[in-house]
Amino acid sequence: MEFHVRASRPLPPLAVIEDALLAFDPAAVVDLDPAQGLRVSAAIDAAQLVDLLNGVGGAVDPGEVEQQPSVCCGGCSG
Repeated sequence: MEFHVRASRPLPPLAVIEDALLAFDPAAVVDLDPAQGLRVSAAIDAAQLVDLLNGVGGAVDPGEVEQQPSVCCGGCSG
């Protein structure tokens, strides 16, 4: 799933978030986009992502996490 997180409070450093996501899903990808906020692509659901971010020092409300429509074509069977 892909998510955009527009947190109203500061998030932990990107490296901390990335380490936690990779421990959860070794294929996860995370980056910061000035217009869209934190972008996460991982095998995780919104509630788990909120818990993960808050577990590493974030203060994210569920309403700040927006799941994006899937762009998966199914071609890689992933």
